[in-house]
Amino acid sequence: MSVTIKDVAKLAGVGVGTVSRVINDEKSVIESKRIKVKQAMKQLKYTPNRMASRLRRNETRNIALLVPIVDHPFFAKLAYYVEDEADRFGYSVILVSSQQRVDKEREIIERIHRREVDGAVFVTHYEHEGIDLEGCPIVSIDRSFDGNTPYVTSNNYDATKDALKYMIERGCKKVGFLGSKPLVKSEVSERERAYLDVVNEYGLTPMIVNEVMEHGEEKSVATSFMEKFGDADGVFVSGYSLSQVFYETAQEMNKKIPKDLQIVSYDGVFRQWHNLSLTTVEQPVEEMARQVIRLLIKKIRGEETATRTVLTTRFVLGKTTK
Repeated sequence: MSVTIKDVAKLAGVGVGTVSRVINDEKSVIESKRIKVKQAMKQLKYTPNRMASRLRRNETRNIALLVPIVDHPFFAKLAYYVEDEADRFGYSVILVSSQQRVDKEREIIERIHRREVDGAVFVTHYEHEGIDLEGCPIVSIDRSFDGNTPYVTSNNYDATKDALKYMIERGCKKVGFLGSKPLVKSEVSERERAYLDVVNEYGLTPMIVNEVMEHGEEKSVATSFMEKFGDADGVFVSGYSLSQVFYETAQEMNKKIPKDLQIVSYDGVFRQWHNLSLTTVEQPVEEMARQVIRLLIKKIRGEETATRTVLTTRFVLGKTTK
């Protein structure tokens, strides 16, 4: 006669529900009971049928992480910590590169509806209809699709203002803004708003190149800025990959950094690059990743969640400012 979950519960001196939660790696079980259940399972040689259990609960224990591209420092680091945190809750992660194609994003939404994945973390450049998102456990980075989708972001506005004022206090009088404009409403746009407010506060002339661009077009955008505003003595770059390309472009045009031109980068995932230490507004990528997973698990379980979670950045001095 085969061993059942009831046999395990009886030997461990706990309820069947406790055994079920241990099998499903839920964190709500106190450690002493978890140990007793595992010892009972080992003693009885009980092997749970995880697939059958998941089918009964109509879940896959899989979640999707959708990013625009994978060969980007921010997204690569985000994926690492998303997978690590999901594993703590007993979930596996399916990494999807949308390659900036809206149809690939829609496919993930459809897979949630078909119960092929339990939910998803989105880093998206596109709008999605609220009706399509009904019943879909989704958490986003930097934006909410319909005003109801939970999202995690950083303190874009305040961090950008502080970084710009730092450069101005160190002698910058012609400060520019270089960025990649989001296609949709996003907290990333708060960086440009902060720039405009600082420029107005100090009576400076705006010097902005902030265009919609695809990954791989950073060089043309950086060159465009230097051609328009070659006399800039400080530049805030909204995005780490773009800041690397801008640094190289400025050097090609014989700019001495930071003597002639000070640079601050938002996103500072990897501050050290080619032995260069950039001054950065560093986002807490690990904390962002863990927060989106915790929120997503709550959504999957039908629990209430905050719509907007704002995490604090860190200003890290490098060799691109005085």
